[in-house]
Amino acid sequence: MLSRFPTWSVRKPENARADAVCKVGGAPIGWSRDWPVCALCSLPMSFLGQFTGDPLGEEELADLLNAAHAAPSVGNSQPWDFVVVRDPATLGAFADHVAQCRQDYADSLDDEQREKFNPIKIEGIRESGLGIVATYDATRFGPNVLGRHTISATGVFSVVCAIQNLWLMATALDLGVGWVSFYQEPFLSDLLGLPEHVRPVGWLCVGRVTKLQEVPDLIRFGWNHRIALDEVVHQERW
Repeated sequence: MLSRFPTWSVRKPENARADAVCKVGGAPIGWSRDWPVCALCSLPMSFLGQFTGDPLGEEELADLLNAAHAAPSVGNSQPWDFVVVRDPATLGAFADHVAQCRQDYADSLDDEQREKFNPIKIEGIRESGLGIVATYDATRFGPNVLGRHTISATGVFSVVCAIQNLWLMATALDLGVGWVSFYQEPFLSDLLGLPEHVRPVGWLCVGRVTKLQEVPDLIRFGWNHRIALDEVVHQERW
């Protein structure tokens, strides 16, 4: 028998208008303290607009982290930790590192690709004022994690599930999220003082935005396109 789907609280922001409606991907879902995770996951997620820099309330931050921590994980290992970064010096140091990594990537492109890539915004580290770094601890609950014996990557997959949960909750609260991947792992580990056995999986820029875009920049600027569902679904065999 399947267990009941987990739920989380979606609180109405204190500064919201009286007639404000909670939405995910433009679809109203209503303010609820028992909204099922499965229902949120069935709705489209919006994409990052421009960060305003206005700080999040502690309740909003707690909603995001509780959603992430409610994620499923291989062997119930819960191998994640979350480093909340607000210090402008740390944000600035990481932003400078990411800018250099971005330039290194741009330099590797041909002229046509570089022209498409240049206007694409890949981070909002300083503008958001808040970074949440999701990490992976392979040692949690010992070396014999149930379900990880033959596929070690399921541990990292579990952290990605937590990131997805956080992103869905952020979208429900009309907050923007940007997943930064232009960095060198040793640099970020050193910057945050991570233990040697802990790996950074993703830096998430989180904050209030001017709007939530329905079409991501990579599609808007012609970098690539959305693949139709029937092109990626196979019956029985490939």
